[in-house]
Amino acid sequence: METTIFFITQRGQSVANKIKQNLKDSIVLRFNSDYLKDVWQKDQRLIFVMSTGIVIRTISPLLNDKKIDPPVLVIDETARYVISLLSGHLGGANEFAKEIAAILNAEPVITTSSDLNNLTPLDLWLKGQKLFIENLEVLPMVMTRFINNGTLRVYLDEGLDITLPEDFLTVGPAFADMLITNKIRFNICGCKVKEQLIARPKNLFVGIGCNSGTTKEEIEKAVFSLFERENLSVNSISAFASIDIKKRELGLRDFLKEHGTPLIVFSANELNTARDIEPSEPVLKATGAKAVAEPSAIMASGNGTLIVKKNVTGNLTLAIAQGKEISTSVTKPALYIVGTGPGETFYMTEQAKEAIKASKIIIGYDTYVEQIRDLLKGKEVFTTTMTKETERCQKAIDLSLSGNTVALVSGGDPGIYAMAGLVFELLHKANIDSHDIDIMIVPGISALNACAGRLGAPLMHDFACISLSDRLTPWELIEKRLESSAKADLVIVLYNPKSLSRQEHIKIAKEIISKYRRPDTPVGIVSRAMRENESVIITNLKDFLQHEIDMQTTIIIGNSQTFIWDKWMITPRGYILKK
Repeated sequence: METTIFFITQRGQSVANKIKQNLKDSIVLRFNSDYLKDVWQKDQRLIFVMSTGIVIRTISPLLNDKKIDPPVLVIDETARYVISLLSGHLGGANEFAKEIAAILNAEPVITTSSDLNNLTPLDLWLKGQKLFIENLEVLPMVMTRFINNGTLRVYLDEGLDITLPEDFLTVGPAFADMLITNKIRFNICGCKVKEQLIARPKNLFVGIGCNSGTTKEEIEKAVFSLFERENLSVNSISAFASIDIKKRELGLRDFLKEHGTPLIVFSANELNTARDIEPSEPVLKATGAKAVAEPSAIMASGNGTLIVKKNVTGNLTLAIAQGKEISTSVTKPALYIVGTGPGETFYMTEQAKEAIKASKIIIGYDTYVEQIRDLLKGKEVFTTTMTKETERCQKAIDLSLSGNTVALVSGGDPGIYAMAGLVFELLHKANIDSHDIDIMIVPGISALNACAGRLGAPLMHDFACISLSDRLTPWELIEKRLESSAKADLVIVLYNPKSLSRQEHIKIAKEIISKYRRPDTPVGIVSRAMRENESVIITNLKDFLQHEIDMQTTIIIGNSQTFIWDKWMITPRGYILKK
């Protein structure tokens, strides 16, 4: 998490700079209330080296909710005290105050009652246990009762793997200040404690089978009705589970998206390994699995207990299993789209290497995969040849949706003439979004970066990138773009300039550009940048076609200001002229 440190005076700036020297990912800024509004909700920690009054008056209009407000510290200009002003527990300001106080050799000022009374910080404990609070408005009253009594009375569902702190006392549901339960109601005779805090463990897993075309509304009605009938809270649902062929059911997808709940899928073979499940002949015929709802619920729960057997309602079959452990970890499928750069692993970013390391399956064009072969030990690898881009991307999506962590690798940068766009197009067409799959684009050094670096500084001003391949773009449109870019005096980067089947395009491109550029306009030709047999040539517009050019070549054509000096090609940005 980043930290912004605000100061007003020179003395405050000295304190702020001392913190910055010892605190990673921090910046120091002169206090500006308008800028504060911009950073308030950007997952940042805030430190103010100034008077508390200024801070309170400034942040008061920005306060929203203790669950989302950022941690705020206030430090006096003599650095004697570090005050945890806001989000002490949930935001972590109390611990952060202690960390900053250690840097400054100052005294942390913590004012939250639980800390002062040496009691368990209830809100922080609930967060750590990953419990869902159903009635958060009751928390202050329960905290007050806890502080006054010195003990919190808690009802805990049987079988939950939760260790209660020493100042928590286990009691029956009628006498509890807090109920940790997935049940909606209790049969209580007589009086009970008023204002009970309801904490829901995320330990229920719903197995679902449905006919094709089942609507979101039908699924919602069936699920809520079943949970009400079984006296279970829908807020305790950790995940839904089904057979993999159901992951693209629009009604199911819409239901899950609306309620923010993940779906775990299993193949028919995986579901058929479940024991003591009543088989269904129609289900076996339709899906290849003996059953869907019950085995998927059990397997998703980590082989927990089936507490509600299959229940058929209209087009749906539902079953509920309770996990052995609270908050069983459920992760969405992950797909990394990784730029491997010029080719040598030396030029890959650390993020790219980490993405490869985290992935079980690697997919890519065979040439690019071979270039990073030393990173792929123990990985499952799928490769295709040139022109099989759609097949590669679709396979990456399918394998990821099946629960695998997949890396789809592209040479250069995946967002420049590469795979990132095609993946998103396929996802859009199939109506698969970020609710279904976690996607991370991992940038790489592109050909234009690598070639520009070899040539000097040819891209210091506005430029256009144009691919001369007409496999996906009509040549008439490419000609129009060449004309417009040359006329606008943009530096022009040409990708895919020439192939065995496209010998004339580069000649036509030269003719178009020559209408607007001098014959001595500098031109850089780089082949296999940063790889074996690299070639770097600086020539001019008149003569550049005399040199060898192929599909591994990138050409950079300067603008009217580009010049050659020493062994470099340089396009001025305008700094010297401005002076």
